[in-house]
Amino acid sequence: MRIVFMGTPDFAVPALQALRKAGHEIVAVYSQPPRAAGRGMALRKSPVHEAAEAAGLEVRVPDGLKSEAEQKRFADLKADAAVVVAYGLILPKPVLEATKQGVFNIHASLLPRWRGAAPINRAIMAGDAVTGVAIMRVTEGLDAGPVCLVERMEIGPNMTAGELHEVLAEHGAAQMVKALAALEDGTLDCQAQNDADVTYAAKLDNKETRIAWTLPAQEVHDHIRGLAPYPGAWFEFEQGGRRERVKVLGSVLAEGSGVAGTLLDERLTVACGKGAVRLTKVQRAGRKATAGEAFLRGTSLRPGTVID
Repeated sequence: MRIVFMGTPDFAVPALQALRKAGHEIVAVYSQPPRAAGRGMALRKSPVHEAAEAAGLEVRVPDGLKSEAEQKRFADLKADAAVVVAYGLILPKPVLEATKQGVFNIHASLLPRWRGAAPINRAIMAGDAVTGVAIMRVTEGLDAGPVCLVERMEIGPNMTAGELHEVLAEHGAAQMVKALAALEDGTLDCQAQNDADVTYAAKLDNKETRIAWTLPAQEVHDHIRGLAPYPGAWFEFEQGGRRERVKVLGSVLAEGSGVAGTLLDERLTVACGKGAVRLTKVQRAGRKATAGEAFLRGTSLRPGTVID
């Protein structure tokens, strides 16, 4: 089939590669424009942009698709279908109607649960034990289109958002290949979502990343792993007369109790509102990530200290 691919982050790269491997003709790749990044603030192409260029594909990076000129450029591709994976731009109605068989999206949740921007993070932060990927026909509503294929998978008790991200990217790519094969032979069946079951995965806000030790240990653990590795849950401690922020990238449930935020041992076990968590991987500002015990050896923190 003649396919337009629309994606931006590394989550979308496996799908682009899988569609090419399956023999589809990628007539153009749309991605977000290069952005300034890094210490030098040099313009950096998106992961999809770089992968597409490496494959010799045409890459388009418009700031938007609302203009008639951009919509005509899209329609002139005369694609059979478009595939959207975390593209980041709203597709206006003329774009949705410009292909022969529609626009299809890989969404990293079991729709209608966790529609929206951060489904992977929100599923873990909510303590969900199961998630998956859904192949959806894109409509004008936010992740509201009919669902065509679903694959369920368990979320491990200590799995981080980063780890789940990698798994879902690969599974989503495989499901999209299956969906397009069914679309091509006329057997793809897409069913309307049940609006009564809708939940929304709001975009992550830096204001919610600080760890609240007063919560039960399970909620603290889910909060940490749902934000790891980015943007990262964090706490602060005082050393040498100044406060320092520490990002937490890994944790496990642990034995122990005490006043919330109290350091219980030399393994970086911290008391929560109920129970405790052990911080297994942390990162101080400007330094590399390290094991919790190694972090403690480089500080004046001792059991009984309260961190916040």
